[in-house]
Amino acid sequence: MQGTIKEFDEESRSGSLLTDDRNEIAFDSGSFADDSIRVLRFGQRVRFEVEDDGGRPVARSLRLVTFV
Repeated sequence: MQGTIKEFDEESRSGSLLTDDRNEIAFDSGSFADDSIRVLRFGQRVRFEVEDDGGRPVARSLRLVTFV
């Protein structure tokens, strides 16, 4: 799946994103596939998988989408 960053807190490394079909999904510090990601900005494109975490969807394996 792909989506865009809605909000990101650098200190906790958590936030939320909007999927391409406009659903909001949270992510946390354990969601990153690549530890080199330090900052995410509003509107930045990401690729991710969705996992059920206690009845709520959470983004996992979060990666930046790059354009060539």
